[in-house]
Amino acid sequence: MREIVFDTETTGRDPLLGDRIVEIACVEVVNLLPTGATFHRYINPERDVPEEVVRVHGLTGAFLSDKPVFGADDVIGPLIAFIGDAPLVAHNAEFDRAFLNAELRRLSLEQLGAERFIDTLPIARALFPGAANSLDALSRRYQLDRMGFDLARRKGAGGHGALLDARMLAEVYLQLRGGRERKLVFVEEKARATEGVAAPIAFVRRPRRPSPLAPLITAAEAAAHAAFVAELGLKALWNEAA
Repeated sequence: MREIVFDTETTGRDPLLGDRIVEIACVEVVNLLPTGATFHRYINPERDVPEEVVRVHGLTGAFLSDKPVFGADDVIGPLIAFIGDAPLVAHNAEFDRAFLNAELRRLSLEQLGAERFIDTLPIARALFPGAANSLDALSRRYQLDRMGFDLARRKGAGGHGALLDARMLAEVYLQLRGGRERKLVFVEEKARATEGVAAPIAFVRRPRRPSPLAPLITAAEAAAHAAFVAELGLKALWNEAA
């Protein structure tokens, strides 16, 4: 199943008051695992960026002044193509959905319905009631520093960024859904999260290799095995497989 984990950075907290997106990043996951495919753009918000917001993501008005606007051909078209019809995964998804829809509304484009979004925040709250469930808190809980993420740097000015946050959230999302060490069920995944509660997860059966792997046993080992099977008689399991 293909899903898009994404994040935005903005000029503030309220698109209805004129705040705009300044950065957007998407990470493709298939069956919960990142594929390596990403979409990332810095956006000229066509307005000032308050200093208190710059301290969070480090994106100044001067830096963004020569970046494309959201409606530019190399932003909106590739973004819509990358997202496709996949479910959209975000932490506190309503925040990002409101900003995305505000930008789409300015372009007279179709709005994204709430049913398209999977919010990892209520999933985390259901798993860890009463605990801190920010992206940073979840990243510490799941020890993303062991995967190479610099969690300490995020405490400093400009420590947040849409692409970094989307990549971190992709790992957190995998863990919230059961992690890399869960039992495998080789059937097509059909269950989806509903009302913020994690649904059962299953893996799609991997396709057969186009050609078998070369055997690693030696000729002597193969001969010894054949002799052993011969001693078991015609009803030996290995004869049935052959």
